Formats: sequence, structure tokens, C-alpha cells
Amino acid sequence: MRLPRALCAAALVVLVALIVPALGGCATTTNAGRAGPSLPSSERERDDLIKAAQQDLVERCLAGRGLSYGNGGAGEEDQRLQGALFGRGRPELAVTLPTGYTVKAHTDGCLAAAQRELYGDERRWFRTQVVVNNLRTEARHRMKDDPDYRVAHGRWVRCAAPDEGPRPDRPDPDVAARCAHESGLDKVRARLEPALLARVRTERRDQLTTYRQLRTRALHRAADLYATGNTTENAARTVPHNRQKGSTPS
Repeated sequence: MRLPRALCAAALVVLVALIVPALGGCATTTNAGRAGPSLPSSERERDDLIKAAQQDLVERCLAGRGLSYGNGGAGEEDQRLQGALFGRGRPELAVTLPTGYTVKAHTDGCLAAAQRELYGDERRWFRTQVVVNNLRTEARHRMKDDPDYRVAHGRWVRCAAPDEGPRPDRPDPDVAARCAHESGLDKVRARLEPALLARVRTERRDQLTTYRQLRTRALHRAADLYATGNTTENAARTVPHNRQKGSTPS
């Protein structure tokens, strides 16, 4: 996904900071009746397991290209690392949200390779997770049609961005928070958001179902990789598929 340099750097920090959690929990059962790898019991631990597996796959992919996070620096080396991680050239994947914002991503970076290994269908995962991750944003976008919201938002603009002051989209954070309280905008949001979010989730139930299915697939795949010690082997296997732009996810 093409991101501003600051966000790319932040993404790298997040990836580096992730650690492999303890895999506590109940054992799963395979289709053949054999006990599968133990899975974490909590949602937080399951998220950590998927992220840790993704981190490992990304690192192995970068190593296959002669790179590591330690290679990052300024100028050409940083661009090389960013390109290997997130992909280069014109993005192959794009999703336009109801808010009008378009999210794009590449299929040839190491991050895409790791997601392809974990989720199986990179394109399907990309489309689904972009929609699901923005459900609350979509609900808040719909608030603009509510007359009470428009009135409260007008008061907020006059408070946070008065004439000859900062633009409404760039107010001082502390002033914006104070004005949200004083204008009544916080109360309007708190009243409208639960119902709007519930409506959005109902309308997006197919995407939510797909999201849960793909995440479950990634969870089991991550557990398998750590149980069998095949993170290195599988990451190396995914790298060649990523070197060709627009490759079809498995």
C-alpha cells in the first residue's frame, strides 16, 4: 500500500516491535481427526499470533531479496527497502470506500507475500479488510445527513476554526476537543453512532463473514507455521510469486 514516508516508517516500527506470543489455549482438530496446533484462547493473543507470523514472513522475504529492516536509512537505500516491503510502481489493488476515499496496495511487496501466505487470497483479503476496518468511519460519514449533526458541526467549526484561524480540517487538537464538547458535537455523535454503526454492520454482513473466515484461515496457518518451523521455507516459497507485478493470489 502506498503510504506517506512517516506512515511507512511507523509501519516498520510496528512490524519490528511485534513478538511471538505464547501459544496457550485449546488444541484444534484437523479434518483427518488429528489434533492440530494449540491456538491462543484470547482474541488479543490470536491477533498477536497472526501479526507475529506476518512479521516473520516479511523478514524472511526481505532476507531473500538481500534486505533487512537494519538496511533502512536515507535516500536510495530507504526507497529500496520501502519498495521491497510495500511494492513498487502502479498499485494493482484499489478499493473506494463510501466516504469517497480510495485505498490502494501492491501485490509484489513482501507485505503482500506474507498476507498471501496467511490468508490464501490476497486480493479478497485486501478488499474485505479495508471495508471492515472502515465501518466506523462509514457510520460517522453518514452522520452528515442528520440535521442535529449539521447544526452541532457548524457550531464546532465556528469554535475550532474561526475566521482567519486554522482550516476546519487542521484545527489545534486541544482546541478541537474542547470545541467538540462545548458545541454539543460529542453528545450528538454518541447518540447517533451506535445505531448507524449497527446499520452499517448489517449492510456489510457478507464482508464481515468473509473477514472472519479469512482471519480464521490466517490464524490456523500461523499456528501451523510455528508448530512445524516452516516459516523460513514458506516465506522463501512466496518470494518468487511476488516479483512479477499483478501475480494472481493463491
